[in-house]
Amino acid sequence: MFSTYTAKYTKIKSGYMGQLVEWPEVVTEGKTLEDCRAMLQDALREMILAYRQQKKEIPVGGALLEQIPAQI
Repeated sequence: MFSTYTAKYTKIKSGYMGQLVEWPEVVTEGKTLEDCRAMLQDALREMILAYRQQKKEIPVGGALLEQIPAQI
């Protein structure tokens, strides 16, 4: 089965933090955005393996994100 997850990247002092919207436990950091993307994909693969071994239900991907304008 193939699923798509939504990644959220946040700029932090040491680089970037990446997290999956639908699976918040999958989180990592990297010095560059490219590093963070690669590490997040690796973290996702490892989490899928761990969930399968523990016979846990894997969260479904496919979240829809949109930006909402606000005057501040």
